[in-house]
Amino acid sequence: MVDLSVKVGGLTLANPVMPASGTFADGNARVFDLNCLGAIVTKTITADIREGVPPPRVAEFKDATLFSIGIPSKGADYYVNTTVPFYQRYTPPIVGSISANSAAEFGELAARLGASGIAAIEANVSCPNLKKNGKAFGMDPEATYQVVSAMKSSTRIPVWVKMTPNAGNMVEVALAAQAAGADALVCSNAILAMAIDVKTFKPRVANVMGGLTGAATKPILLRMAYQCAEAVEIPVIGCGGIGSAEDAIEFMLAGCTAVQVGTANFITPTAMPRVIDGMRAFCEERGIARVADLIGAMKRHEVVNLQKDYAL
Repeated sequence: MVDLSVKVGGLTLANPVMPASGTFADGNARVFDLNCLGAIVTKTITADIREGVPPPRVAEFKDATLFSIGIPSKGADYYVNTTVPFYQRYTPPIVGSISANSAAEFGELAARLGASGIAAIEANVSCPNLKKNGKAFGMDPEATYQVVSAMKSSTRIPVWVKMTPNAGNMVEVALAAQAAGADALVCSNAILAMAIDVKTFKPRVANVMGGLTGAATKPILLRMAYQCAEAVEIPVIGCGGIGSAEDAIEFMLAGCTAVQVGTANFITPTAMPRVIDGMRAFCEERGIARVADLIGAMKRHEVVNLQKDYAL
């Protein structure tokens, strides 16, 4: 019997698989048993009610999808009174994802949600702020430090930080989050991108720019997760283009403790149970007793340094 459990900070998960925020909702309970998940990460909320951005919001490509949703939210009251009680009927720990306009507001919302019965809070510092040309909290180490500090002083439950791949200094941001007391990192959110319809001359999404997700982004986000896992001592949760057990295992071999499945949930609603079953089968076939043994187990090539008369 393979032991699929992993530890993310102070939380022990039955397996490493969970949804990426915004790609999962209560309707999934009609498709598969939510008790199979390692954790339940809910859609990002804000303290106030927001409608999000106008359509068109989505542009699909062969191996990727461009999203510009704008974090529509029913607010903190609805989340505490309706969303949390619904998911509390299931055994996986609940991770609440939050977004705010300032570090102080992150702290205030963390305090509100921290008393709601959820197991951890994911700080979504990575969604692009299009009013500032795509810049977000997570693009700046100091801003990330302030957000995490405010949250850690407001709640005792674990704080995860969802990184943005749009930061030019992602490792510095990761180290800042760790220094502020973050319990885990999620690497990472979508890549800032855009597309134009050459027939209409209009952007494919109403806000011009959006987040590129899906299989095509995996090699980039895998590299970033690896760099962060090499740099920090806290757990890293891999996220980006994961749609199969092999994808999830790649992230774990690169140093991730757990993974989040995102766009694949829209394509195949049973993607997460399939990933879990596939990881179990992978370990059974290779005689791996604990899935945690895969964390950071990537083997480097043995390269012979031959003297050459020419530069490589």
